Amino acid sequence: MEKHKPTPISELGEFGLIGRLTDRFAPRNRTTLRGAGDDAAVIAASRTEATLVSTDLLLEGIDFDLTYFPLKHLGYKAVTVGASDILAMNALPEQVLLSLGVSSKFSVEALEEFYEGVRLACDELKIDLAGGDTTASLTGLAVNVTAVGRAKRSEIVYRGGAKPNDLICITGNVGAAYMGLQLLEREKRVLRDVANPEPQFEGYEYLLEKYLKPRARHDVIAALAEERLRPTAMIDLSDGLASDLMQLCKASGCGARIYLERIPIARQTHRLAEEMHVDPVVAALNGGQDHELLFTVPLSMQEQIGRLGPVDVIGHITAAGTGCYLVTPDGSDIRLKAQGFKEEV
Repeated sequence: MEKHKPTPISELGEFGLIGRLTDRFAPRNRTTLRGAGDDAAVIAASRTEATLVSTDLLLEGIDFDLTYFPLKHLGYKAVTVGASDILAMNALPEQVLLSLGVSSKFSVEALEEFYEGVRLACDELKIDLAGGDTTASLTGLAVNVTAVGRAKRSEIVYRGGAKPNDLICITGNVGAAYMGLQLLEREKRVLRDVANPEPQFEGYEYLLEKYLKPRARHDVIAALAEERLRPTAMIDLSDGLASDLMQLCKASGCGARIYLERIPIARQTHRLAEEMHVDPVVAALNGGQDHELLFTVPLSMQEQIGRLGPVDVIGHITAAGTGCYLVTPDGSDIRLKAQGFKEEV
């Protein structure tokens, strides 16, 4: 019998892998309103309300490098990562549970520093730390964050809801977190054998904050509620604009056209990209870890979107089968491609 060649994980990508592993798991309990395949699972709490649950795993050497990632910032970011998944469902996060795998190199004081960052993020977002677990690790620090939120069933927004002609909207800007990581990696390489290293970060503080201490967009969800504006689809921008937009379109059964000149890219992102000979558009499309929100709304709501503040309209949804494209200023169409599976920092 012929042996099947093993499939490399990188061939599928993150979303493809999740789909392949979970597509045979159909919900069997009536309370499971939505399982795998969105930013959070949706569980019935009452006839009108639902509980939302998401989980994320952060691994040392893969998702963060403690050479330059302060533990206080890591604790803060862990909460942001979990909270952003709940916010992407148009819900408010209320609790987080944190589980740590800790090696012997960490002291009690080091872990207290991590939890100080957790506390700061919880205070900002009005989230309760509701529990977790701690165990020994032989391979460095592992952080698992589970976020829990609540919303009216009628207000929940899924990835699959976008319709042709809907506007594609994005909060904040993209690519800054990726360039912040590139800056940290550059200084680490340059100063590897220097006795008293003094990294050069001046002028790029915003990029460092976007990578080390991203802010969950609680403000945008509050603004949407104030405008009584419910997006048709929404997703957390954690894997890159191209990849996440394609995932939203796949779930909605549609295509998309986004316009290069409308994609918000910060000045510091442009400046550092030029200095490091990196294309800022590639950073914006594929960088990831921005933790902004990408969402769609009907064309009729364009005026309301203009009142939301840090939100840009970058394109529109197209019919099923039309594909996802980036339109350049000269009118050329470039088909979007998803980033491969992330294997290291």
